[in-house]
Amino acid sequence: MIMQDERHRRLNRQDYKTLTLAALGGALEFYDFIIFVFFAGVMGQLFFPADMPEWLRQMQTFGIFAAGYLGRPLGGIVMAHFGDRVGRKKMFTLSILLMALPTLLIGLLPTYAALGIVAPLLLLLLRILQGAAIGGEVPGAWVFVAEHVPARRIDFACGALTAGLTVGILLGSFVATLINQLLPASAIAAGGWRIPFFIGGIFGLCAMYLRRWLRETPIFVELQARKALARELCRSSQWW
Repeated sequence: MIMQDERHRRLNRQDYKTLTLAALGGALEFYDFIIFVFFAGVMGQLFFPADMPEWLRQMQTFGIFAAGYLGRPLGGIVMAHFGDRVGRKKMFTLSILLMALPTLLIGLLPTYAALGIVAPLLLLLLRILQGAAIGGEVPGAWVFVAEHVPARRIDFACGALTAGLTVGILLGSFVATLINQLLPASAIAAGGWRIPFFIGGIFGLCAMYLRRWLRETPIFVELQARKALARELCRSSQWW
């Protein structure tokens, strides 16, 4: 009867808190991941040689952007594996840290004029880390929310979470439009392009801090309890 009541109950305050923090962190991760494409033109000019043909510069710049998608499967596999071992909450927090730090570092990254070929290589590495973070964040968020809310509310919770993730794309579009409207092209090339990366990195770290108030999922806690009980039974049987 208790399990049936749990299945049919409405979302409570803790459920809404979990859903809100999960959606907020996911939105900021999508912002961090997508903001690159809005400034790809100016970044291509800054991170590749000036004498490189324009079509090749653009191809390599968007190739670095696409590299983030190649990192997604790796992040999903690794974080799913360790999520089952050390906990959903820890991996959920790690995914946003893995996004916030590379985003902040991209904002601080020296250009080709300072580092030469090392600059685009570092940019490529940071993009792959961002992709791995997104690859772990999205499925991790669905699992985390689904294991918290009542079974009959999973569809609503996951739908609301996915809708929240798209807010990050809209936020990235808004920030990019605002910067392009307020700053001249020369100011953007001189350093204005770094502003959205600073914003994303700082707010990402804030979202990571807020996620510390999340609770581990009841299903994972139950699984850990069962594993502990199984180990105790194995030790008892070996002793006898």
